[in-house]
Amino acid sequence: MKILLIYPYFLEERIHKEDIRAVPIGLFYVGAVLKEDHYDVEILNWHDFQKSPEKIKETIESKNPDVIGMSVVHANRWGGIEIAGIAKKINPDIKIVFGGIGTTFLYEHLLTHFRDIDFCVVGEGEYIFLQLVQWLEKKEESIPETIPGIAYRRQGKIVCNPQSNFIKNLDDLPDPSRFFTFQHVCLSRGCPGNCTFCGSPQFWKHRVRFHSANYFVDQLERLYRKGVTFFYVSDDTFALKKDLAIHVCEEICRRKLLISWVAICRVAEINENVLYWMRKAGCVQISYGVESGSEKIRKYLNKPIKPEMLKKVFCLTTSYGILPRAYFIYGCPGETWDTIRETLDLIRDIKPLAAVFYILDIFPGTELYKDWQKQKGVTDDIWKKRIEDILHFETDPFLSQEQIMAFGKKLRGDFHKSIPDFIDAIRLKDQKDLYVFHADFLSRLAMTFSHGDYSRIEEIEAPEEIALTLYKKALLYYPDHRAFLGAGIIYQKKGYDLESTKFIEMGLKYYPKSEPLHLCLGVSFMNMGNYESALDIFEKFPDSAHAKGYQNACRQAIAKKKA
Repeated sequence: MKILLIYPYFLEERIHKEDIRAVPIGLFYVGAVLKEDHYDVEILNWHDFQKSPEKIKETIESKNPDVIGMSVVHANRWGGIEIAGIAKKINPDIKIVFGGIGTTFLYEHLLTHFRDIDFCVVGEGEYIFLQLVQWLEKKEESIPETIPGIAYRRQGKIVCNPQSNFIKNLDDLPDPSRFFTFQHVCLSRGCPGNCTFCGSPQFWKHRVRFHSANYFVDQLERLYRKGVTFFYVSDDTFALKKDLAIHVCEEICRRKLLISWVAICRVAEINENVLYWMRKAGCVQISYGVESGSEKIRKYLNKPIKPEMLKKVFCLTTSYGILPRAYFIYGCPGETWDTIRETLDLIRDIKPLAAVFYILDIFPGTELYKDWQKQKGVTDDIWKKRIEDILHFETDPFLSQEQIMAFGKKLRGDFHKSIPDFIDAIRLKDQKDLYVFHADFLSRLAMTFSHGDYSRIEEIEAPEEIALTLYKKALLYYPDHRAFLGAGIIYQKKGYDLESTKFIEMGLKYYPKSEPLHLCLGVSFMNMGNYESALDIFEKFPDSAHAKGYQNACRQAIAKKKA
């Protein structure tokens, strides 16, 4: 059988596209289970195919699948519905299966209103989907009542077979890195928290299960051998088991995997030993769910976290050369300018070096959604509308869209204005075995001001000056390649080519084969009219397209001088 596993598209453009562009890791595990059983499986990332119906049609026609499985995280459900409609028009016999957290909470709604969907997988889906495919392959008439966690139609009614128990030992799952290449990885499944805005508690039933350190690092190593060097560790709570997290980090170091990665943690999990080993193993950023500076709102969101703990953990995280990123939610019940000011006060106290601000969403499977249904008498039929989500303020008579827009502008604007002060407040651990990591941290941070997001934000004054200061600080700890190049480029852009060549020539003493450093030096020579020396540098890289372009420019300038 030919099986396509598809991550459907979303309706709306995102400010933070990284939030949606990655295929959920669960889809790779489903694919691995099927591959292990010798099925022909492809995974297609169609998260941005909302304007490509012809391409969708052509792909389905050319691949001619027997089964299409789609991972629905709720906000992309309309993408899945529309893809299902295209597939059924091509071949009505293609079986369409929806799975994922969005499907688990809305399977009855989906099967009731969208006839192109044949089955829904409810809950943890790897082996459920495999059993369904095996049943479909046999082409038996009777509906698979023995397959747990399958929802379907029977005699005009929606039936959902009882769910099976969770997979007891996650290491029993085949490693998807044997079959696929990806960057998002997970050490665990589940979260012990009970945040009212999150569907994890109901989906995972507050249980957390873990892979072993060896399974997880084996996966990283396989992907590393395939050329993947940057990872998103997608656990809700990476360091929940501190000893396991440290073991993972020690194993990454022991195997000398030269990787960088980001993680999500709760502040209660963090101590200096965890931070030390995470940094040594390549962690460059930790995201923490802060949500609000208002104690009242944090209580509503069931986020029992003390500002003193937040301040301590954010300071510690920075001190180990790991960028602390904060998640905030605004537009909650009771949100006012006073609560916004409380959040801004907290931001100034904890000094995050990055922040993401979300408007409060109401999603199926959350306590907020249950409460809203009870209070307003709303049913799941609300999702028949062609919408991704429902924002709380749309249901709250005390909040308007204008207020929400003003809140968001104030939060982002004040945060960005405070960033230079947060940079000045950085104090790194004076620990020699961390110096190379400190240099890496400072030069990465500098790049966000010279080339990245912060270079384009109006509220941040003189971003290049901030970047230059950070590049120079990095070089006080270690001869970091990125710092030499970054400082050289900034001086070059300012027209200070002699100063630029000083940094680049210093860098070449440590990195004599670096093409970027050589090219930067060559450009400075060109700027100073020394085309002969520049040409000598560019000719060292005969296979470089960039170098060839500069070579031609130098030859033309030399010829013009001679003429």
